[in-house]
Amino acid sequence: MSDMQHIAIAAALAWASGIRLYAVVFLVGSLGWSGWLALPPGLLVLAHPWVLVASGALAVVEFAADKIPGFDSLWDGIHTFIRIPAGAVLAGAALLEPTADNMALAVVAGLVGGTITAGSHFTKAGARVAINHSPEPFSNWFASFFEDLFAPGVVWLGIVAPFLLLGALLLAVLVAIWLLPRLWRGVAAPARWLLAGGQRTPAR
Repeated sequence: MSDMQHIAIAAALAWASGIRLYAVVFLVGSLGWSGWLALPPGLLVLAHPWVLVASGALAVVEFAADKIPGFDSLWDGIHTFIRIPAGAVLAGAALLEPTADNMALAVVAGLVGGTITAGSHFTKAGARVAINHSPEPFSNWFASFFEDLFAPGVVWLGIVAPFLLLGALLLAVLVAIWLLPRLWRGVAAPARWLLAGGQRTPAR
């Protein structure tokens, strides 16, 4: 596996972990366990049977939890404290080698990876809050099934087309920079309304 493939996999893991952490861990671990993908040394632990069992079970739970409007946002809120550090660790582990120079590179990858994971996580969570204001569940389900396919697709792209993955990630970062402030305003308005006890602001 070339250095560019390692970098692309690190970026893909960070990006996808902000959306479907457990499915990503299970997918990469399964590919390593089956011998289809030669995992970097730092990611070999993902192919351990106990890791596969735990990540597979959690992936099933998340698949179901993410389909319930309202509860999906609670799930996202809790996973703010799980996905971001996990994405940083996975990105760093993808470049982890037993040499001083590569250890430093792994730390840098972890820092950058955590930022990427935070961006994808908050974009996903903000979008789902906005979608949950819709009275029907179908848009929520559509978004959830899209995410179920998108996260593994990002990992696959990182494996088979590293340069294309990095280009897509750059575009996604630019979109997130434009979108996140708008999602935040959309989330903050109903939050302020709830904190005010649901009272309508008097007209002036």
